[in-house]
Amino acid sequence: MVNKDLIIDVSDSEVSIALLEDKQLTELDKEKRTVRFSVGDIYLGKVRKIMPGLNAAFINVGYERDAFLHYLDLGAQFRTQHKYYLSALQRQGKPGPVHKFKSEPDIDKDGKITDVLTAGQTVIVQITKEPISTKGPRLSSEISIAGRNLVLIPFSDKVSISSKLENQDEKNRLKTLLQSIRPKNYGIIVRTAAEGKKVAVLDAELRELVKKWEAAFSTLKKETKTPKLFIGEMNRTTTILRDILNVTFTNIHVNDTVIAEEIRRYIKEIAPEKVKIVKVYQGSAPIFDHFGVSKQIKALFGKTVSFKHGAYLIIEHTEALHVIDVNSGNRSRTGNDQESNALEVNLEAATEIARQLRLRDMGGIIVIDFIDMQSSENKQVLFDKMKEVMANDRTKHNILPLTKFGLMQITRQRVRPEMHIVTNEKCPSCRGTGEIKPTILFSDVLEKNLAFNVGKIKTRIIYLNVHPFVASYLTKGFFPICLRWDLRYKILLRVRAVESLQFLEYHFFDRHNNEIDLD
Repeated sequence: MVNKDLIIDVSDSEVSIALLEDKQLTELDKEKRTVRFSVGDIYLGKVRKIMPGLNAAFINVGYERDAFLHYLDLGAQFRTQHKYYLSALQRQGKPGPVHKFKSEPDIDKDGKITDVLTAGQTVIVQITKEPISTKGPRLSSEISIAGRNLVLIPFSDKVSISSKLENQDEKNRLKTLLQSIRPKNYGIIVRTAAEGKKVAVLDAELRELVKKWEAAFSTLKKETKTPKLFIGEMNRTTTILRDILNVTFTNIHVNDTVIAEEIRRYIKEIAPEKVKIVKVYQGSAPIFDHFGVSKQIKALFGKTVSFKHGAYLIIEHTEALHVIDVNSGNRSRTGNDQESNALEVNLEAATEIARQLRLRDMGGIIVIDFIDMQSSENKQVLFDKMKEVMANDRTKHNILPLTKFGLMQITRQRVRPEMHIVTNEKCPSCRGTGEIKPTILFSDVLEKNLAFNVGKIKTRIIYLNVHPFVASYLTKGFFPICLRWDLRYKILLRVRAVESLQFLEYHFFDRHNNEIDLD
């Protein structure tokens, strides 16, 4: 059984979320605390421009670039939804329950955007893709509101079951159950997490989702200004929890008591028996350093990524696609014949590539140049292996067999910008200038700043965060430098080795772990 640990690093500017599977980093998300647009957010947008040639419209949702809404993304029941919105405006936020609302005919699936929308019209839209590169958000008017076990689709009448549920009897049970409790004018998608759930649990969640949708309309008045956020998705931390939390989850470590309590409250609603897995980290080292995340980030986000026995990947990104080249490195010097050696390297590369796609959230077209193999059987084995290791990827994807040139093509849905982390560091000694100060003076710089801090804040306990090599230099030996400073300034200096720091980077902290400003 795979151990899954979620490590959450909370800072003033962002929340970083790392998913570890058997202590191996498999997913990394960074949520800026100022980000406004995220997948799942529902807006009241204003039609800015109709584009008949594209059969689409550009919608103003408050982003610097207008969002894109195609006719095929309007949803069959667009007219009913829009009529309900107008009714809410007319009745000052009291349109009545959806299940009693009279439906309009479906729009023509082969129709034109000009038959449905006009410039200046207000429409209810949902973000399906975040702004990427120079493009604005991508929208849909077929609204879906996700819960832990169910996805609610207003003004639909279908009940569908996740394709990842394999047990046919369970599929039939869930479909019959949801059809019996589904309110009129609501469609439902049953998520994989609903497997084995009792009717009371599903009914309670369904009612909560319906309430969330209908309550949003109570805020509408005739003077409501657009564009406006209508229903906000949960923050990314909670969204990731909602999507990945299951009975195999082991621990959630977070370094912020407020967010830890939010997560506990959420877990108490969806899985009360798992509340104890949330743990507040209070160690002195940064949380990502303590759990080995920082080191893995440095190793895994570069252009070259090594894996077993000297083999490595080269990952290149372009505007149109991502290219991954598999290299055997010194592996070819091992004893196996060339064909079996190529198969072995390719199979290990497939596992690492699947991990990299999730980790970097790479989307669009991915082309992989595996090591050439002659055997058709071996090519099929590699194709099957790639499908197997990609099975845990929650993002929609499609894998094609190897071509005669040994290339594999994968398409993976892209809904937010790819994760880019710069792993190369600017030389901390010269700051990129090519000239450095005498390194023998570095300890003098540290001591000078230490003396300044002692006089400035009148404290007797000071923490110094430095690179592990510098920490060793300061703390090793019979009469280490840090002990000399303790005696000289009558203080207690605690030197902490922090892997994420650059070589000559340093930070001073007081006894309450607040950084001391050197200005």
